[in-house]
Amino acid sequence: METTSSSEKIEQEQDVIQYASSSNEGVGHQGNNNWGYLKHYFTSREGWIGDYDYLYLITPNIWPLNRRYKDHVAPFYGLNDEIPIFLTLLLGLQHALTMIGSIITQYLVSAAFITTGIATALQVTRVHITKTPFYIGTGLLSVVGPTFDILPIAFNYTSMRYANGTCPTAENGTQLPCPDAWGAILGSMLCTVWIQIAMSMVPPKTLNKIFPKIVTGSLLLLVGVYLINSGMQNWGGSSNCNGGDGFYALCPNINAPKPLAWGDPKLIGLGFSVFVTVIIIEQFGSPIMKSASIILGLAVGCAISGATGYWSRENIDAAPAITFLWVHTFKLSVDGTLILPLLIMFVCEAVSCMPDILATAEISNVDIEGTQFNSRIQGGILCDGLGSLVSAFGTGLPMVSQAGNNGVISLTGCASRRAGWCASGFLILMGMFGKFGAVFGSMPPSVLGGMQVFLYSTIAVAGIRVLGLIAWTRRNRFILTASLGIGFIDIVQPKWFNQILDYSGSNVHLQGFEQGLNLIVETPFIVAAVIGVFLNLVLPRDRSEMDGVVRDVSGRPVLEQTQLGED
Repeated sequence: METTSSSEKIEQEQDVIQYASSSNEGVGHQGNNNWGYLKHYFTSREGWIGDYDYLYLITPNIWPLNRRYKDHVAPFYGLNDEIPIFLTLLLGLQHALTMIGSIITQYLVSAAFITTGIATALQVTRVHITKTPFYIGTGLLSVVGPTFDILPIAFNYTSMRYANGTCPTAENGTQLPCPDAWGAILGSMLCTVWIQIAMSMVPPKTLNKIFPKIVTGSLLLLVGVYLINSGMQNWGGSSNCNGGDGFYALCPNINAPKPLAWGDPKLIGLGFSVFVTVIIIEQFGSPIMKSASIILGLAVGCAISGATGYWSRENIDAAPAITFLWVHTFKLSVDGTLILPLLIMFVCEAVSCMPDILATAEISNVDIEGTQFNSRIQGGILCDGLGSLVSAFGTGLPMVSQAGNNGVISLTGCASRRAGWCASGFLILMGMFGKFGAVFGSMPPSVLGGMQVFLYSTIAVAGIRVLGLIAWTRRNRFILTASLGIGFIDIVQPKWFNQILDYSGSNVHLQGFEQGLNLIVETPFIVAAVIGVFLNLVLPRDRSEMDGVVRDVSGRPVLEQTQLGED
């Protein structure tokens, strides 16, 4: 009897082990920490290459080359599945490339890559906070990167400081570097990011009720449209030389290798080369090229501009080979003008990352409902807040979870966190190589602008997609009209509010209040978010919504947001 029971027990344990190794919704095997496994993993062909069809990743979408993969479905690797070392490195680099953003200053590029790598590693790892139900991170292949929402605030704030004389200006009117303004933004970020950290403790259902899709969608739309304007300024040659004189009489300046007037056809052509390359890759490129189309378009634009003599090697030659955080520092300060705009921005960041986390979870074949998914949302918001805190200490931009790498997961069928850890390592290495950041600092603005217009347009399109998920009732149409109306005013007539409150007294507190209010009203997504949230909370719902059947203005039933789902 004892022998039989022991044998049955061994068989049961083997069944459990076998089940555990195949229940992760992927084709890979679960990790094993014994020495034999590690030796096999690092010394065998299976461990290094596996049986993944790498040719699929590099086959262009051109007949007859693509005949073999017409109906091809890539194998799926789950969150904790083992993937071959080569595939880990390849996809890790691919995820890292999707995070390359448009940060112009050489040092800020390096700082952003390092802090992005740190925040991404924390997001992918998912750390449990002892003796609490809370987590840090989603535990998904979620990449974290700089948010573009800070840019409208930073642009308006620095313009305000140049106007009131607290940022230096040359005798001919040229705006000189103003590191104190960036120091004030960093210091104010450190004081305001705590609201996002606190919001991570609020149930996602409550956040969705206060900030529905009608708010987050209009936020994304306005941010995208606003930033397209700055991208087009660079596309034409640079914002400094658009109507500039003296040092900026030509673009990007009179000392450039080939200075030209703003909007010169040659400069427009450089940016157009980036834009067209992205379109061509999307049509004919291989899967791995499509998921990196923007950075490849940027590379083509850089190659063309370099071959035609628009590059200057001065910054690249002067850049150190190795750099790290705090090589350049900024004098931290807190400006009351920034507090309320940044508070609103971090509130919006806490909400706007939720659809991205949902999309990553859905494409990773994990539950998108229930307690575990809610804890992923909570961990993602908290990780974004802590990432912004770390980034501010590292003199970088605020961080937010992004869905830009979801295309890589979809095309390659790999949601393994190993690729995420590898991507974070690549990001940190990119930041440490000073020459890499110097390339971005030396890039012709027209090339950067061509990429920015396309990149920022994707933000606006994401907002339109979110707005397409709402029920177009009379109430929602009214809320959207009111919030977008004021938001678009800020874009087409940026200084419209300047003369409404024109305090000229000596009270510094009233001056700060006026400047802060101007900054809120003249930053499109902030004023739209305030109006949208307020109207959504106070306007009574239509009777058709209250009886459970949502109808449009003509009385026809329409689908609710939850029925439409995410694509």
